[in-house]
Amino acid sequence: MEQRSLVILGISGSLRKQSSNTRLLSFVGGMMPAGMEFRMYQGLADLPHFSPDLDGDEGQLHGAVREWREELRAANAIVICTPEYARGVPGSLKNALDWVVSSSEFMNMPTAVISASPHPDGGAAALQSLTLTLKMMSAVIPDEASLAVPFVSKMIGPDGNVTDTNTLSSLLNLVQALSQAIKGH
Repeated sequence: MEQRSLVILGISGSLRKQSSNTRLLSFVGGMMPAGMEFRMYQGLADLPHFSPDLDGDEGQLHGAVREWREELRAANAIVICTPEYARGVPGSLKNALDWVVSSSEFMNMPTAVISASPHPDGGAAALQSLTLTLKMMSAVIPDEASLAVPFVSKMIGPDGNVTDTNTLSSLLNLVQALSQAIKGH
């Protein structure tokens, strides 16, 4: 009997086509160990603005919201990589998270969080904000699965590969911590 792969869902907090965060997330997806299938969530821009009045019966939800929740439910773990906008997470990412507060897809979900920025702090304020939100939603974020990447545009080569050895080492630690959290889940 063939064993099914564990699904890791990657979520970029950026909507930009040439986003450094999306490129970094894609690179992390390629680092996943055997037996783990990395999938990139593509529907962030399609989600309607969150309203509690619209968050009711699952059958009445906007199709993009249903798909978002289904992709999360199909995942064994999550990796989020986000830029920092105005010292916080982009509104589109916060909106997506708001759509799953009441439906609890992040409850006990092994989750890795990365912020990447061209600034020296690596988007630390966005990382802190994202972590606070996810912990309120009962996501499991291992200590080694949280990373701020400064000067991100200098860390990724034109081919999309991470070129900085310290960043590579930190990403490997992040992937290993997430893998361990999945096994312990």
